[in-house]
Amino acid sequence: MVRNDLRNIAIIAHVDHGKTTLVDQMLKQGGVFRANQAVEDRVMDSGALERERGITILAKNTSAHYNGVKINIIDTPGHADFGGEVERVLKMVNGVVLLVDAAEGPMPQTRFVLSKALELGHKVIVVVNKVDRPDARPYEVVDECLELLLDLDASEEQLDSPIIFCSGRTGQAGLSPDQLGEDLTVLFEKILDQIPAPEGDAEGPTQLLVSSIDYNEYVGRIAIGRVERGSIKMGQDVVICEYHGSHEPYRGKVVNLYQIEGLNRVACDEANVGDIVTLSGIENITIGDTLCDPNAVEPLPFVKISEPTVEMTFSVNNSPFAGREGKFVTSRNLRDRLFKEVETNVSMRVKETDSTDAFEVSGRGELHLSILIETMRRQGFEFA
Repeated sequence: MVRNDLRNIAIIAHVDHGKTTLVDQMLKQGGVFRANQAVEDRVMDSGALERERGITILAKNTSAHYNGVKINIIDTPGHADFGGEVERVLKMVNGVVLLVDAAEGPMPQTRFVLSKALELGHKVIVVVNKVDRPDARPYEVVDECLELLLDLDASEEQLDSPIIFCSGRTGQAGLSPDQLGEDLTVLFEKILDQIPAPEGDAEGPTQLLVSSIDYNEYVGRIAIGRVERGSIKMGQDVVICEYHGSHEPYRGKVVNLYQIEGLNRVACDEANVGDIVTLSGIENITIGDTLCDPNAVEPLPFVKISEPTVEMTFSVNNSPFAGREGKFVTSRNLRDRLFKEVETNVSMRVKETDSTDAFEVSGRGELHLSILIETMRRQGFEFA
């Protein structure tokens, strides 16, 4: 079965190339906000740190509607340190939008994410953004994008990707940099036209691959993933298994089931093949797990998560100024917070050490660890 009423896409862009601003406009034109609703700029960067640094750290999901088709838009982190996030997110989509600044051209971070998308055989739409900048050089940037695709061994079909010019700030797009339409219709049309609709066996037994994890104090771990086969219902009994056999299959029950509508999670009774859903009620569920029908336990293959590369020791602050800055200063506070981080931050590892006051934390790079340190500092943790 082919779901013609649905498209799943990811947006790839370097830091500060205008991805979040463009998504804002897609949501506004895609009927997500009421006409009179006050909308914060850059809705996708919801963390305070993401707003200040202008970077995307966690992959987030949102959706817009166009001509009766729901378009699930997934944001991808642009930095290789968050590579763990990238590989998994791309599993949920059928195509990508490559967003490039009309002055800067494609940048190194874009390359990393794009190479992963091409390996998965995804269709690409190239969007040259900020063509209204005084220093824009749209035609040269188009050539640079084609060179990048050649460099990354794109297939003939991927090299033939459509190119759209736009200004995310004004919410206009067109097929030539000198003639932009009044809105983003050209972009929406290309997405429906170029990106394949999700397909799968709608009547088969349930199969859902978990690509991301969220956490909520009230319901515990929340799994996010795409229905690969059949449908999934609220209250359904499932078996949770893993392709690499890292744990024995065990039974669980889907307590809550949500779909993404705009920026909100909306409760639903049932989701079908191709839908991206979030669900809760299964305690130890983790990324890479497959939820199956108890009568057909078939785990889906999955990219193993990249191992950490940098290690640091976090310890209780024992300097003369201890206890002056933070609210949470004891080793128990520190331990609880670090182990809670590992619940959702799957590329990170935390180990106890011989001392009760110190913990070894390993991550994918300096940025990965510095984001954790800064986040904890803002939450009132004091440590060294």
